[in-house]
Amino acid sequence: MEPRRIRLGDVIDDYCPRCRLIMNHGVVSLVGDEVKKVRCNTCLSEHQFRHGQLPASRKKAAAKLFEEVLKGISRPKELPALEPKPPEPPPQSAHRRLYTIHRAIGGKASGKGPKKS
Repeated sequence: MEPRRIRLGDVIDDYCPRCRLIMNHGVVSLVGDEVKKVRCNTCLSEHQFRHGQLPASRKKAAAKLFEEVLKGISRPKELPALEPKPPEPPPQSAHRRLYTIHRAIGGKASGKGPKKS
């Protein structure tokens, strides 16, 4: 027994580029017995019939381009020597910082917070 011919409006499975999944599609256009366009029944977008094939992975293409760029970059023969950082001064104690702040403002209150009586 021969399989039934596909007609307009039939539901077939195809890859939807908008949903990025293989979903149910309705046949929109035919040329002879070949399906040319389909409409996704989930998102209602129309696109060419892709025969259910997933697209090529984008990661592989990006990795290939990255490798080409790296091949074109010449590496320096010697890396410049980095100068060591000067040591950081030891942290001041809280008492020392408070004394310095009071001296800087002349022992007056900053105006923030509750007043002391």
